[in-house]
Amino acid sequence: MSSEIFKVIGEPHPDRAHKVALLNEMGFTWADLESEHYWIDQVVGMKREIYEELEQASRQLWHIMDKTARYIHGKHDLYQLIGIPAILWDLIDLLPMPAEGVISRYARFDYAITPDGKIKMLELNADTPTGYVEASIATPWLCEEAGVRSSNGRMIDLVASAWEIEQPDTVACVAYGTHQEDSGTIEALAKHSGLELRLEDCLELWVDNGILKNGHGEPIRRMFALYPKEWMAHDDGGEALAYAIEKGYLHLINSVHSILLQSKGLQAATWGLYELGVLFGDEERETIERYMLPTYNKPVFDGDFVSKSMFGREGGSVKIFDQGGQLEVEDQEAYDTSELFPVVYQRRTELSRIHTTAGELHLLVGMFMINGETGGLLGRAGGPITGNSSHFIPIGVLEQDEEINGRH
Repeated sequence: MSSEIFKVIGEPHPDRAHKVALLNEMGFTWADLESEHYWIDQVVGMKREIYEELEQASRQLWHIMDKTARYIHGKHDLYQLIGIPAILWDLIDLLPMPAEGVISRYARFDYAITPDGKIKMLELNADTPTGYVEASIATPWLCEEAGVRSSNGRMIDLVASAWEIEQPDTVACVAYGTHQEDSGTIEALAKHSGLELRLEDCLELWVDNGILKNGHGEPIRRMFALYPKEWMAHDDGGEALAYAIEKGYLHLINSVHSILLQSKGLQAATWGLYELGVLFGDEERETIERYMLPTYNKPVFDGDFVSKSMFGREGGSVKIFDQGGQLEVEDQEAYDTSELFPVVYQRRTELSRIHTTAGELHLLVGMFMINGETGGLLGRAGGPITGNSSHFIPIGVLEQDEEINGRH
């Protein structure tokens, strides 16, 4: 059935090095990582009907997650339930809650699209999503090369509109200049913002009497950083950084409130409120039932479920259990943050498989949400757990005649 939803289009270019060099010039410098081919030189065409439903589902789920976060705001027992580190509780309470729909200006949903075409939200990265360069720069060009329509053309304009409102003076990541993906991501965001921004390494930043400063002693007032906010509870400088934010000396983009959306515990809270019949209207309940997976703070399933840390990233901490409740597969590469944060348990679902030159792979579909709007698709293909070893493959949208006649 998945062949009716996705079509893998094209064959790899005979001169891969030439295309890698072109992508490198555009800012996508990690298409090849040492001897590994991270980028698959083919394009996935998504059935237009599925894409349109995915866009609509994302808008509806974005509203629902925003509504749940506002319901939880100020309730410390619920902060604890969804794993928010205590060091951030006062910050979240004291700072003004952003306007509806923009708790996070830059986020990404990850979805499973099952072989029979059902869309299921797996998680929401509302704090520090990567994949931006692949989606905003590489995907439109690669789709055009393959003659497939890309839905990602608005991403750059959406970033510019978001950054125009937030007015950061600095963008930062850990190990800037040496970590290719994170460095390339903040460089692209800085360029697409249209603003004059400083690019910094988080490891060189320090707090002086509540003022965040760079390695040259220059103050930073408004910053976007690929630095997960939950790590403030564990890093040596975390308390000082939290103090700078609390006192109003530093404004973070995304807002500190984005950690409410980032926690996978928020999915459990949303599902719990749905089951209790509170907060949500009939249309919202229909969306939750259709697109979300039953998610709980306790292992209530007999089998066929997934467990993961509330703040796991890149597949870290994910464990998949079979129908008998036995561990089937777990991520062995990314850091298992379940040592530090609580775990959620989610009904297992199936990802469609695609046949590529790299083999038969599971396809994870990302949808960026930028400045409160759907931004564009990110395709990643790999094993049943999408982790660091997964590949990037661009996703475009098939036009009606391509769906009817088939495209190869």
